[in-house]
Amino acid sequence: MLEIGSTALDLALEDTAGEVVRLSDYRGTDHVLLYFMRSTTCPVCTGHVKDLARRTEELAAAGVRVLIAVPEGRAEAAAWRAKRGLSLRVVTGRNGTPHEAFGLVKKMLQQSGSVLIDRDGVVRHAHASTMPTGAYDKKGIAKAVAAL
Repeated sequence: MLEIGSTALDLALEDTAGEVVRLSDYRGTDHVLLYFMRSTTCPVCTGHVKDLARRTEELAAAGVRVLIAVPEGRAEAAAWRAKRGLSLRVVTGRNGTPHEAFGLVKKMLQQSGSVLIDRDGVVRHAHASTMPTGAYDKKGIAKAVAAL
């Protein structure tokens, strides 16, 4: 997992429309909050995403864009996003999963968590958990966003 204060990698991810998403695309303009789901079949993770969707305007007012990272491929991610009517951008890995690139390993379960990257590309919040109930550090995210 990335360390707070480290520079985030410039990864090439792919959204559900097949467009390439690079973290550097946001440099100088927006902060980025990546929420890593354990899987699209995880009801706990889906609940966390619903909360992030409800907080989209609040986060946008702070200059934060939310990306939801899933370990599944683009077709599965697109179907999951459409079924839930999400406006949040959902990304997958182009080579491997976004989870692997950020150091979220698969132990017994795929780890999930969140990373907040400021507009200079510096990690301001990083949290990981093997159990999905502990993956969404809402208070930690709020504190990191307030400090931007």
